[in-house]
Amino acid sequence: MNRAAYMTDVNTMFFKEVPMPEPGPEDVVVKIEYCGICGSDVHYYNKGRIGDYVVEGEFILGHEVAGTVTQVGTAVKHLHVGDRVALEPGITCGHCEQCKEGKYNLCKDVIFFATPPVQGALQNYVKHPADMCFLLPDNVSTKEGALVEPLAVGLHACKQGNVGLGDSVVILGSGCIGLVTLLSAKAMGASNVIVVDLFEKRLEFAKKLGANHVINARTENVEQRIQELLGDRGADVVIETAGSPKTIYQTPFFAKMGGTVVLVGLAVDADLTYNMAQVMNKELTIKSVFRYRNLYPTAIHAIADGSIDVKQIVTHEFQFEDAKQAFDTVIADAENVVKGIIAL
Repeated sequence: MNRAAYMTDVNTMFFKEVPMPEPGPEDVVVKIEYCGICGSDVHYYNKGRIGDYVVEGEFILGHEVAGTVTQVGTAVKHLHVGDRVALEPGITCGHCEQCKEGKYNLCKDVIFFATPPVQGALQNYVKHPADMCFLLPDNVSTKEGALVEPLAVGLHACKQGNVGLGDSVVILGSGCIGLVTLLSAKAMGASNVIVVDLFEKRLEFAKKLGANHVINARTENVEQRIQELLGDRGADVVIETAGSPKTIYQTPFFAKMGGTVVLVGLAVDADLTYNMAQVMNKELTIKSVFRYRNLYPTAIHAIADGSIDVKQIVTHEFQFEDAKQAFDTVIADAENVVKGIIAL
């Protein structure tokens, strides 16, 4: 039996039996074992939309998933029944200019789990292209496999910022993406990582995961504190992960002359105020992040060899039957939920 958790309206969820998927020649069927709750899932569940992407009708959430292969297509040679895999959730055309350049995350025809109208993966079984299912080593659990997706975002953010040995990095926001960006920055050699957030619990996690300094924006003057820590020089790289208009606006003020700003967080409103004088005067490089590309193998290897311990970010685990409670908890207890994950 294959069941899926559907939403039909904001803050609603029910279970329904759905057909068992059948693999095409180049597909595999995967029994999903863990599904992470992403901020985008929460937006769809709570608001019904993100920008131009609007939930209409019955909709399945979830795209951070891993599980075990139960069927393989006739042309699949590198995966077998019983293999444990992490699923990269986007299926791209492979033929457009962006795909040919290796920037497949920018493919206009991408089919991505839980991006309306594409259904998500919060269901017992899904069909997926075999070349987008990545084998997990024996010492990497499927729970960790479900966290490869957000980790890939953090790795991509740091690659966009060219974070390297000895760099100073300011990360605005210490939710899941902020924390995996912290883990990625430290793994890439950043020597001084400063994390800013409103919630003390999240800052405690940031400190636990290797942040050199944390700043509570509710109780401290962020600008003054960063100047105390970095002086007039500023940070080599500033990475915004919160998607708040205020923190997006702050980014150029914290960067050094000739530094780099990386915008990761997606604000609800598309039009924002930004201080271009700071950008011009400092000759800043501004990079943005749209998901990730070519990073699942890197993320899996980093977890396997112990370079990044991603499982530390999970604070709340729920059972599939409690999926609605999981989403409600993530929303209602945002201060204490760093990362929620659902076990299927």
